[in-house]
Amino acid sequence: MKRFIGFIIKEFYHILRDRRSMLILFGIPVVQVILFGAVLTNEIKDANVAILDLSKDEITQKIIGKIGSSGYFKIDKYLDNFQQIEPTFKDGDVGIVVVFPANFSQQFTHNTFAKVQIIADASEPNTANLLVNYLNSIIKDYSSLSINQNKMPMQIVPEVRMLYNERLKGVYMFIPGILAMILLLVSAMMTSISIAREKELGTMEILLVSPLKPFQIIIGKVAPYVLLSFLNGVVIILLGVFVFGLPIHGSVWLLLFETLLYITLSLSLGIFISTTAKTQQTAMMASMFGLMLPTILLSGFVYPIENMPLPLQIISNVIPPRWFIVILKNIMLKGTGFVYVWKETLILIFMTIVFIGLSVKKFKTRLE
Repeated sequence: MKRFIGFIIKEFYHILRDRRSMLILFGIPVVQVILFGAVLTNEIKDANVAILDLSKDEITQKIIGKIGSSGYFKIDKYLDNFQQIEPTFKDGDVGIVVVFPANFSQQFTHNTFAKVQIIADASEPNTANLLVNYLNSIIKDYSSLSINQNKMPMQIVPEVRMLYNERLKGVYMFIPGILAMILLLVSAMMTSISIAREKELGTMEILLVSPLKPFQIIIGKVAPYVLLSFLNGVVIILLGVFVFGLPIHGSVWLLLFETLLYITLSLSLGIFISTTAKTQQTAMMASMFGLMLPTILLSGFVYPIENMPLPLQIISNVIPPRWFIVILKNIMLKGTGFVYVWKETLILIFMTIVFIGLSVKKFKTRLE
């Protein structure tokens, strides 16, 4: 019995000395609870809204003030005409526009009936529904208050229009996110495992002492997977278009270029992972679990980034799928050109250069 107890104590000491085991046992659950608790929420906080007030009377100002002070919305900009609505949505900063027609106050006070138009960016249907429901509640609350004060059946009727996804199809949201996640995971995993395999077999040392420069080794490793991953991306896009009815309103060539750029970034990330992983198993675990959870939670794929706490919003800036999903939705659903996605494109290019540079530096360190 003493030997058995001693064996158990030895195992405890062994586990406590192993940092990786302690991280798996205590670190990962804590991080997951914090992430899921902070990200999984249906609340709207400080969502940007644009106002087109053609009436500019006292009542519209009160309603606008009520919207801005609700804590759910932040008045981002005031529009002058209907022509400004679509460019505002394409800029990506505003998710909903409230339109007050001319003579709104007269219709509300004299006819006891007025209409207000709510236009939402439905490229993210879940978020659009939430924004519309919150706005409807605020407007309804103002109508109820007016009825109590004036003792008259006064009513404001919101007319809702969902832009870019009138039927609120969930596939319009999920296909771009799935494309970004699959390309990242598959591309990073393929390259990281490939290089880790050569480390285990000892053939990497042969490459390192060959006349090839570290940069040439990296490009040679990436090149075959660029073509294979690009074909994989094209297949996913074709499935989304012909099987699920996802439209491509923008340039197909721009879409393919951005896909190729994102694949190159994913492969360079895989190479960087492989330079730090000693075995294929470690490379696979790092690629799978180190990339999947951030992609699902922090990329805006499922949960709006605007609703996350500020620290997580900052962290999301270094998640490559976040920027690629924005590009996909702009090109495919909104039909925008390069003018509206140049910032996201530059971010992807910068990340690609950084990861390739870090990988080359790591290879040079091993050569020295």
